[in-house]
Amino acid sequence: MSAVPASEERGQEDAAEPVAEQPAAPPPAPPVITPRRAAACIAASTLLAMTQGFGMNLVAANIPQLQGPFGATSAEAVWLMAAYMAPNASLSLALIKIRNQYGLRHFAELGIAVFLVVSVLHIFITDLHSAIVLRFFAGIAAAPLSSLGFLYMLEAFTPARKLTVGISLALTNIGLAAPLTRLISPALIELGGVRALLHLEVALAMLSFAAIYLLPLTPVPRAKVIEKLDILSYVFIAIGFGSGAVILVTGRTYWWMEAQWIGELLVVMIGALTIAALLELNREKPLIDLRWLFSREMLHFAAVLILFRLMLAEQTAVASNFFQIMGLQSDQLTHLYGVVALATLAGGLLCAVIMKPGREPGIHMIALLLIGVGAFMDSHATNLTRPEQMYLSQAMIAAGGSLFLPPAIAAGFTMALRKGPQYILSFIVVFLVTQSLGGLAGSALFGSFITLREKFHSNVLAQAMTLADPLVAARVSQLSAAYGRTITDAAVLKAEGVALLSQQVTREANVLAHNDAFFVIALLAVAAAAALAIHWIYIRIKEATAPVEGQAAIEG
Repeated sequence: MSAVPASEERGQEDAAEPVAEQPAAPPPAPPVITPRRAAACIAASTLLAMTQGFGMNLVAANIPQLQGPFGATSAEAVWLMAAYMAPNASLSLALIKIRNQYGLRHFAELGIAVFLVVSVLHIFITDLHSAIVLRFFAGIAAAPLSSLGFLYMLEAFTPARKLTVGISLALTNIGLAAPLTRLISPALIELGGVRALLHLEVALAMLSFAAIYLLPLTPVPRAKVIEKLDILSYVFIAIGFGSGAVILVTGRTYWWMEAQWIGELLVVMIGALTIAALLELNREKPLIDLRWLFSREMLHFAAVLILFRLMLAEQTAVASNFFQIMGLQSDQLTHLYGVVALATLAGGLLCAVIMKPGREPGIHMIALLLIGVGAFMDSHATNLTRPEQMYLSQAMIAAGGSLFLPPAIAAGFTMALRKGPQYILSFIVVFLVTQSLGGLAGSALFGSFITLREKFHSNVLAQAMTLADPLVAARVSQLSAAYGRTITDAAVLKAEGVALLSQQVTREANVLAHNDAFFVIALLAVAAAAALAIHWIYIRIKEATAPVEGQAAIEG
């Protein structure tokens, strides 16, 4: 029997050893982010957020200016917003799986290319119907930009800071888009009309296109995650969310109970979402885990985010509508929106500095108090209130909004990660619904509230306006005196005075209605702060008594 060399014997012995006993290879280290690349990623994230935010707020901030070029009424111009939000409300849900299966780079390059093409096409539109069609495709094309803005910001930070500094700055960029759009729109319109707004959108799209190609994100592993039933479920989810977005955007304009098609669209929304829920509940690997979404902790999380969006309607809908009712033009509000933008930035930077796990209740308390105090200050507005009187209150609300959202999203994301990576998509659904549809719901809810309260106050004030009252008669005579030289008929002159007095009554009723909305938002913020304080005290008492109860059990 021939001898085997010692080295071969050792090799045979090593080969005979079980593979499990060999040390596992360490996971690949995350790529090192240099300061230069981190700064470039932050700049790219800001650019993408501004591009997406400007496109989304372009119509909302300039509806009166868009009516003329498109020959549309205010009710018809609202469809530009509805067409944009209908696909945008749900598309990010599908894009997450598309990105995971086909790769981040292809996703980014194709998304920005489509957005650039749609932005260029906007320059050539001349009628409302073409504009509505293009806004629909713009809503589709813009959906990847919000995701890319988040990813570029998170790319700039280490894993330990992604859910603190990264998410704070990403959400700050999103919050800055609305006030900056209103800040720069008047100057652009003065320079080149509505075309100047479209040219800026194209310029931002081109810069974003260059940024994505020159600064690719770190690739992530691909996996086959899309199933056939995912496509079917998403179709029904998209129909449901899209129908809901159209209802929320147009319902206040056409009024909820007056237009039959609103009810029909509501039936479509309920039916589509019901079918999607039935499909998802009977799947082994659902697109959205509805059972987890309807758990106690997720319902609480969703309620917090919806309440936050409702409170932020004070700034995005109520305050802007108040100044519009007062007859102020967009160029008279630029300083106010400049203050709001600075306060939003300051709040976001402060949140990035102080945000750490465990500090969420304290940060939320400060945010709620800022929003509540600011809304209460606004509730004392009069017909003489101008933007200068609201600088402080609006800055407080903007800073509160920047402070509130990052800790809530970070806590929800951590909660989803604890359950498993497959729950992240379900968490994103909650975030999407509460932010996109929740924002539309806030504007629709308080807009309708203001309309109803204005009718109430108008009736109350009109009942006291009788010509038998000497003060009312004197006021009518004073108002009609301006027409005394051109109108000689006493009855017609008196009617003109009554009409002018009626306009003043309507204006005062609108002021009171907006004050009611401001006060309701202040009450919501105070109630939320009180509930947060009670919950925090309950948790502290429970933690303090737990060791005592445990010691008593041991001694017993």
